[in-house]
Amino acid sequence: MSTQQKTGMIDELTQKLARLTEQKDTFDIEANRLAEKRNRLNEELRNLRTEIQELRSERDQTNEKVKELKQQRNTATARIHEEIEEIKKLGGERHDFSKKIPSRSHRALEEEVESIDWKIQTSSLTLQEEKDLVAKVKALETQLSVHRKVEQLNRKIDALHDEVKNLKAERERCHGALTAHSQKSQEIHAKMLAKIEESRKTKMEADGVHKRFLEERAKTKPLREEIVAVSCKIRQLKTEVREEHEKERKQSESLLRQTLENRAMEKLRRGEKLSWEEFQLLAEKGLTSKD
Repeated sequence: MSTQQKTGMIDELTQKLARLTEQKDTFDIEANRLAEKRNRLNEELRNLRTEIQELRSERDQTNEKVKELKQQRNTATARIHEEIEEIKKLGGERHDFSKKIPSRSHRALEEEVESIDWKIQTSSLTLQEEKDLVAKVKALETQLSVHRKVEQLNRKIDALHDEVKNLKAERERCHGALTAHSQKSQEIHAKMLAKIEESRKTKMEADGVHKRFLEERAKTKPLREEIVAVSCKIRQLKTEVREEHEKERKQSESLLRQTLENRAMEKLRRGEKLSWEEFQLLAEKGLTSKD
């Protein structure tokens, strides 16, 4: 192949290399665009997973609070039942004692006891009179004990009624808070499910974009291989052309040198004066005018 043919081939290959490079660059641009989109989607996916974890943690904490409130409500309910049972028991005792309540009031009986005690302390009484009064006080105290027992039961029952009232209020408070926390838990759970669905779709999209990215990258592989092959061929041809140019230059210089030598030898035979360059040229070959 001649140098001219090789030069023409270099031009053709250079044009082909430009087309291949442009085509590869187009694929690279698309691949880079897809890579950026994939990375952005993966970042969104990481953020969604963080949000999901935070929502799950908040939901679990809320559920723990619901569990705690249920326990408090159940405890209050159990205590209410216990207190009501105690009220019923004490009410039964009060009912039994109420049957024994004297016709005279508690105050009237106390006043009579106080009057008898005063009489015993301040009056001159015979032994029998004193014994009769003491016996009467004892009988009155027995009647008073019934009043005192009923009053004691009334106080206990009233206190239990107050406790039941407070426990019911506590149960209602727990129930209200429980309802609010249960609703909050459901709302958080719904948000979490929505985020999970969003993350699922985002992952599917990211996987799809990554697949397209790999496809675009795959398109450039044969182009890169062909670019390398064409570049190597161009370098090879350029090297050959340089070597041929160098060979032609050396041949041209050798021919010119031979022409100059022949001309100098002819001048030397004719006895003509040599130029300094002609003299040096002949001297390099060991020829002088004396020869």
